[in-house]
Amino acid sequence: MNIPNHDEGHRPSMDFGVSDEQSMLRDMAREYLTNRLTSEKVRALMESDTAHDEAFWAEIAEMGWHAMAIPEEYGGAGFTFQELGILLEEMGRRVSPGPFFSTVVLGANALLLGGTEDQKQRLLPPVAAGEHRLAFAPVDAGGQWSLDDVTTTAVIDGSDVTLTGQKSFVVDGHTADTLIVSARDDDGNVDFWLVPRDADGVSAHHVETLDMTRKQADVTLDGVTVKVADRLGDAGSGSVLIDALYDIAGTALGYESVGGAQQCLDMAVEYAKERKQFGRAIGSFQAVKHKCADMLVQVESAKSAAYAAGWAAVHDADEFLITAPLAKSFCTDAYFFCAAENIQVHGGIGFTWEHDAHLFFKRAKTNQLMFGDGTLWRAKLADRLGI
Repeated sequence: MNIPNHDEGHRPSMDFGVSDEQSMLRDMAREYLTNRLTSEKVRALMESDTAHDEAFWAEIAEMGWHAMAIPEEYGGAGFTFQELGILLEEMGRRVSPGPFFSTVVLGANALLLGGTEDQKQRLLPPVAAGEHRLAFAPVDAGGQWSLDDVTTTAVIDGSDVTLTGQKSFVVDGHTADTLIVSARDDDGNVDFWLVPRDADGVSAHHVETLDMTRKQADVTLDGVTVKVADRLGDAGSGSVLIDALYDIAGTALGYESVGGAQQCLDMAVEYAKERKQFGRAIGSFQAVKHKCADMLVQVESAKSAAYAAGWAAVHDADEFLITAPLAKSFCTDAYFFCAAENIQVHGGIGFTWEHDAHLFFKRAKTNQLMFGDGTLWRAKLADRLGI
């Protein structure tokens, strides 16, 4: 993803408007996902180790979802991050399982940001076609999202590189075809390396986490051999790559969180209209009204934050530096607020783990913590604002 720069005084005005084409995309995606990802289907997938449905994966590939924001020269459809954001928002409404986020958001954008021309030509076309899955692995066993804590080693000997270490919180790491892993070389540089998951010395196993709709894995690299040509970018460019990728990924989570928060609001309002107590709908009681109103404020504010970041990702690199951490921190917090309030509105039935409200609650908490919590992202925002 190339985010354009603009000279001061020549920056375009922000426009949240949705084109007719984007509106059609949203309607199509919502109808398809509502019918395809029912609650029963999502629950069945989350009970598996992969949460991956090959038929669903093939269907959305056929519709061009994998290719949406990949440039045409790499086999993509050549649309923008805003169109991808629309898909992510609708997928968030259904708590969509499977490796779409890990492959299309994390993996593909890591390649677009840091990959060589050969790497992009080799890997992006099969990704766009839904024939290749990627997983991004920046975190070591210590569990910190910063590259300062990377202990995985990269020993370079001529054209060969030996990778050794343990990676944690790797989204869909046990099902990916190619892993993108961080490792530190003898000079202290932390870079990212392309590693086939079936390479000798690679082992990956699924670990149970709070949100079982988005599977994570531990990955062990035991003397894995790759080539210097498998490094993304120049030596020492890992920190630049991950800063840019986290902004994109954080904004993507913002879009997804907006969809989830909206669905929580819709569920709460529907239940408040139907549930009767003392001969009247509980939505007529002031306490319940206030909860739904507070949720609405959070949803609409989150939409503004996510859409602003999505627009800036396409049109204004300077603005994106500000709106990306804003979207990540605010939208994921808003999602968690709405998910928790949705449970409260549903009362006793909402507190049972079997209720769908908990699917959203668990995804909301995972979105909050992924790539660092709101405190980290607000600190990043303050730093970029110089305060």
